[in-house]
Amino acid sequence: MTAAPAADGQPRPGGAARRRSNARLAAVQALYQLELNPGRGVDSVIGEFIHHRLGREIDGERYGAADEALFADIVRGVTADRERLDESISAALSDAWPLSRLETLLRLILEAGAYELVHRPDIPPRVTLSEYVAITDAFFDGREPILANGVLDRLARTLRPAEL
Repeated sequence: MTAAPAADGQPRPGGAARRRSNARLAAVQALYQLELNPGRGVDSVIGEFIHHRLGREIDGERYGAADEALFADIVRGVTADRERLDESISAALSDAWPLSRLETLLRLILEAGAYELVHRPDIPPRVTLSEYVAITDAFFDGREPILANGVLDRLARTLRPAEL
């Protein structure tokens, strides 16, 4: 059951939209953890996040409650389809910025966004763009959010043009 929207029509903090946003952020963090620890299994990291992080406080930092199904889907999906996602991202990047030149965290954010655009037709592409640009903005102070917006916008226009 989802929380009713506030009087202004916006979702309440902690509502379904907030849990989906938290799921996306946690998915990027889990993908980063997998990147740093290639020997860890995907299901192990997903389980750690679901059972020990999401909705809990760790070392004074609060992890928001998250849509666990969306979180797990993104982490599993990016991991399983990384080659195809990277090809799509590479096609949307300029020749001056090949995928190999991107910082790991930025690449993972783009992969998660690309995964949603390719595999989650139930999520409007404008939502995906907005969410992953916001995540990029949370981690980077420079031009990375502009790059993420441009790449994800190109992908969305290529993959789901009728929705834009």
